[in-house]
Amino acid sequence: MSFAIEALGQGRFDEVEILCREILKEVPDHFHATHLLGLRAFDGRRLDDAEFLLERAVALDPRSPDAHSNLGAVYFDLQKFKDARACQEKAIALKPNCPITLTNLGNTMLHLGLAKEAIGLHERAIRLKPDFADAFCNRGMAQLMIGEFERAGENFDRALSLQPSHAEAIAGKGMVSLELRHFEAAEAALDTALALKPGSPRILVQRGRLYLTLSRLQQAAADFDAALAQSPRNELALCWRAQVDIMVRNTAGAMAGVKTLLEVNPQSEAGMALLASCYANQGDIATALKHLDAALAIAPDFPEAIGYKIFVLDYLPEADFVVQQAARKYWWDQIGAKLPQRALSPRKLDPDRQIVIGYVASEFRQHSAAYSLLPVMRHHDHAKFKIVCYSCWPLQDGMTENFKACADVWVEAAQFSDDELADRIQADGIDILIDVSGHTTGSRLHVFARKPAPIQVTGFGHATGTGLQTMDYVLADPIFIPQSARHLLAEKVYDLPSLITIDPILDVPPSELPMLRNGYVTFGVFNRIFKISDEAMRVWSKVMREVTGSKIIIKNGLLDDPMLRDRLVARFVAQGIAEENVICMGTTPRTDHLRAFANVDISLDTFPQNGGISTWESLYAGVPVVAKLGNGSSSRAGGSIVAAVGLGDWVADDDEGYAAIACKYAAQPAHLAKLRADLPAQITNSPAGNIEIYTREVEAGYRQFWRDYCAAASETCDVA
Repeated sequence: MSFAIEALGQGRFDEVEILCREILKEVPDHFHATHLLGLRAFDGRRLDDAEFLLERAVALDPRSPDAHSNLGAVYFDLQKFKDARACQEKAIALKPNCPITLTNLGNTMLHLGLAKEAIGLHERAIRLKPDFADAFCNRGMAQLMIGEFERAGENFDRALSLQPSHAEAIAGKGMVSLELRHFEAAEAALDTALALKPGSPRILVQRGRLYLTLSRLQQAAADFDAALAQSPRNELALCWRAQVDIMVRNTAGAMAGVKTLLEVNPQSEAGMALLASCYANQGDIATALKHLDAALAIAPDFPEAIGYKIFVLDYLPEADFVVQQAARKYWWDQIGAKLPQRALSPRKLDPDRQIVIGYVASEFRQHSAAYSLLPVMRHHDHAKFKIVCYSCWPLQDGMTENFKACADVWVEAAQFSDDELADRIQADGIDILIDVSGHTTGSRLHVFARKPAPIQVTGFGHATGTGLQTMDYVLADPIFIPQSARHLLAEKVYDLPSLITIDPILDVPPSELPMLRNGYVTFGVFNRIFKISDEAMRVWSKVMREVTGSKIIIKNGLLDDPMLRDRLVARFVAQGIAEENVICMGTTPRTDHLRAFANVDISLDTFPQNGGISTWESLYAGVPVVAKLGNGSSSRAGGSIVAAVGLGDWVADDDEGYAAIACKYAAQPAHLAKLRADLPAQITNSPAGNIEIYTREVEAGYRQFWRDYCAAASETCDVA
């Protein structure tokens, strides 16, 4: 044994293992040889061997604190956190003042969701060993997990003052930077940490998360795969690798990854939320919601699950205004209400002065919401309104340049934390702050919950209400949010000619009615395929059976995923529609996307979640859209747009009416041909389609909001 210990000290590790095995041949119950061999297996990342040997060592000497502590470390790496806790607590009972075991138990407690207890244990370790860099780093990690970013950074700095090349502390500083959206600093720190500790799964996962946040999906996948090659049960790597698969439209790969994740941790709320996303992409909304509810039962304040449930509920046929707004209120109660609101500085209460408008958006790029916002931005009266844009998406494209040209002040806010963005909004003296994202990807509703501007409005992108008590208005129209539902919203509703508008589409040439050359009717659905509910599928199939020989074109980028394409076609076949009559089209450039309407006679709006921009695109191509009014805001957008351009007779109240409209007009080629030629001009002549008129209506709303605020503020001052 003394020779083995000497070899260990000199780094002759193979010799250590040979000697220990020789000892165990002679003395199978030799504790020290078993223990040392277990440590060598642990250092070599042979975790199963280490677990077996160290469990054996504990059985041989149940009074050894080191054996319990080391077995706890193995359990921790195997993500058996309850077992790790039991071992580490036993070790501390046997040896109460061991700093290493105390801080290791702190790490275990953090993974069990007990952050405050974890911090207490790290502090005990630090009191015993004030120069213990690991304990400072670990305390920083715990503080990071509970959102105490400044304190976390201080602890990482303290660790680095004691040990300048502490890779985990450097990675911790990168994680703080990532939480604060300081992406460049995060990348530099994580790269440095990996240079010091190449191949560290934990650090690789965090850099992968950074790449995922920046939409650098190939680099993210590479880091997650490298982490999983060494640590196949790493929860975070499994979780975020599945997220990448979802984003690159590999639903089968994502589901396989989530299955593994849930085998590792059946109570993973993130895994259940990801599984919900996989089912939603397949159009199985009920199952998606079941998994989201399971995630929220485990973690009621899990922001991603709350936000995604709000999004998914828009696709559930039976989810009406009551259900939808209750989900938004839940977000406010669990998250928004807990954020501190800002004290606003006084401002000049002149109802007629130039109003400073701030647009907060992650959609100043190629995005559906951009097509509804850009025309308004382009037509703003800058003498009456100063336009400040807070761009919150890390990537830019040609559309971004179009937005920049419309702004009086452009602020790159993608790397601003919520508090930093709120600070900047206050410093810029914003009078009316506009949220474009709602509860969608890239949302900055945490900033709006802080109320950094006196008037806050949501619209253009996801204008279904936010549930925020700090949001004053939502931009909508009388059809989209009827009077009977308005009392359910946290916001007051301001009516526009239509929920949204878009710029006229002038670069696509007029096309002949396809049925005249084909001899059959072609229906079209150019929406996200997970908007295709079973109810819509039944109605469309009924229409196709009645309109003899008809075909349907389904066009959406998700159809690049073979699994989703095959499943969609199978759903039609199950309704009695021949496979050859279902034409699937995937991703194309926008020009080709618009030109594809030349092959469509009649567009069919999805329900309960309607189309928005796709509805406008169809109408501008001269292709009328059959729509149906539902019981929630998301199920009334199509009818709102179609009616706003003078096609009220294309809007139904129920499934039977929807099918009747489609069948009626499918039998009227002359009427469809005339409509195809007349629709673009008809749109331009409507208040909803005339961008100049539409923008003046938006600005009239802004002016009214400001005047009402000035009047109310003046009354408050008078009373004071």
